[in-house]
Amino acid sequence: MNKKAIGIFDSGIGGLTVYRALKEKLPYEKIIYLGDTARVPYGTKSKDTIIKFSLQNAEFLFKKDVKIIVIACNTSSSYALKSLQNSYSIPIVGVIEPGSEAAVNCSNKKVGIIGTYATINSKSYEKAIKEKNKKLKIYSTPCPLFVPLVEEGWIEHEVTEMIAREYLNPLKSEGIDSLVLGCTHYPVLKNVIKRVMGNKVKIIDSASTVSEKVFDILTNLGWLNERNNNKEDEFYVTDSPDRFKKVGEFFLGKKINQVRKINI
Repeated sequence: MNKKAIGIFDSGIGGLTVYRALKEKLPYEKIIYLGDTARVPYGTKSKDTIIKFSLQNAEFLFKKDVKIIVIACNTSSSYALKSLQNSYSIPIVGVIEPGSEAAVNCSNKKVGIIGTYATINSKSYEKAIKEKNKKLKIYSTPCPLFVPLVEEGWIEHEVTEMIAREYLNPLKSEGIDSLVLGCTHYPVLKNVIKRVMGNKVKIIDSASTVSEKVFDILTNLGWLNERNNNKEDEFYVTDSPDRFKKVGEFFLGKKINQVRKINI
């Protein structure tokens, strides 16, 4: 099992934030990444549709014989995690629980949460945080335009900062001390978000906490790959591979040799 790959899926390019964190924590692991770029964004879809898409993504990765699947999408984690865990015998890890735990550990009084409409409406973060600390006050708001801005590659665009201020100023006015980036696309805009929120607000990116979770699971199961096998990571998308490659290389700061288009 230690020689098998880690599978990751997201609705698009945002899951590369989780990919990058996993590569830093687990440098010898091969990763197979699937971005469902034909159906992005998931955040505006119904619960049933999100579960359907997530099951299809997981099935593709399962057939690639991966040893663990990481749902690098907050929307899918909110609605489809249990369905996937009940459908497969390998470990399935979402991003909600690790992100919530990080929020509880670093927040004093007020937590802000931003995400897609689906993630915010699911109240997944609120529930997970309240289970750990009922005293924290939680303020949440959807930021639906962030995902298409990232997919378009408008990372440091003046329009992006203008929209960020529109979304985030109400949370800033509430005096939050931490902000959960409840979508794996959002860390790509971390610099813009930091400028808007200021230095006093702790920005919580669940990607690093997810990588710790995966490391612990693989270590406990004895499935950790501790030797460099020089196997190249694989990237798959359901649409626009050239666009994914361009934006992905910009974000990762390294070359992606090949992005394959598939149908699922």
